[in-house]
Amino acid sequence: QVQLVESGGGLVQAGGSLRLSCAASGSIFSINAMGWYRQAPGKQRELVAAITSGGGTPYAGSVKGRFTISRDNAKNTVYLQMSSLKPEDTAVYYCNADLTNSNYRRNDYWGQGTQVTVSS
Repeated sequence: QVQLVESGGGLVQAGGSLRLSCAASGSIFSINAMGWYRQAPGKQRELVAAITSGGGTPYAGSVKGRFTISRDNAKNTVYLQMSSLKPEDTAVYYCNADLTNSNYRRNDYWGQGTQVTVSS
């Protein structure tokens, strides 16, 4: 089994910063990409940022220049540093991993979600 455990959400004032972490554990053979999605009330889940095994880092246009994604391969952990937060960044943030498990099956895995609330 594979688990993704997120941490770091919370309440912050507009202009503030938060750092999200997501650690993947379990029967992992290799990780192809990890990323963060978010879902605000009444809206669809959207990609915030991702980081691929090749080092590619696509970002949503709304967060470019404010958020930075990074990854610690040794710890199977991905981070999302969020700065200059805005009320419209308020959402549940979900970690995602595109990985190959120890049975050599490639699947998407999701964390349980962590709430980020930005007050104005």
